[in-house]
Amino acid sequence: MTQDASQQPYGTPEVPRVAVRGEAHLEVDPEIARIGITVSARGTDRRSALDDLTRRNNAVLDLVKSYGDPVEKLETGAFSISPELTRHGRGERVRAYHGRVHITAELSDFTTLGELTSRLADLELTQVDGPWWALRPTSPAHGEARRQAVLEAVQRAREYAEALGARLSALVELADLGAENGLPFQAAPGAGMRTMAFGATEDAGAPPLDLEPQRQTVYAQVNARFTMTPPQL
Repeated sequence: MTQDASQQPYGTPEVPRVAVRGEAHLEVDPEIARIGITVSARGTDRRSALDDLTRRNNAVLDLVKSYGDPVEKLETGAFSISPELTRHGRGERVRAYHGRVHITAELSDFTTLGELTSRLADLELTQVDGPWWALRPTSPAHGEARRQAVLEAVQRAREYAEALGARLSALVELADLGAENGLPFQAAPGAGMRTMAFGATEDAGAPPLDLEPQRQTVYAQVNARFTMTPPQL
């Protein structure tokens, strides 16, 4: 041999290669849930609409913050206040002003989540969307899926080698799917998401919602290349 087999793209008869893909799919319980909150106001003049919007926004923020540690993140997204023009008549006559504030909350306690969504939906002109269930980026489930994908790749390569009367001798390459050609990772469509919408009601003391967490699917895929002993053909 004039060149190391590990540097050759397809191996040699003396040092053949086997290339396989390892995959793992795990279903695990979610770790966090996100909800979207939209606070609205409408007034005949800009100041009254803005005052009502500010009051309702503060009520929502105070309520969410009152739950303490279970609320891991609270963020205000978009704010808008816009005029509504009259449909008839000449000129730019304003009929009313509409104001909106969008807020996102992230919680780790799902019992708290059910109570909070009920209380938020009970507030004046407040809409709640969600929940969106998810895992944290640092969740151990991601690492476990990757380990299982590697084990599956080794087992598959070993079975191919044994079918030829050979055995694996060395690992040449291990790569995430798409790492070799720069393809972007694409998450599975619709994985771990569902949406609910709640409108404000006039009745006080709404009972807590019983929200059943949606299990999350974690995917891992790897490409692996091994060298093996010469087959017994």
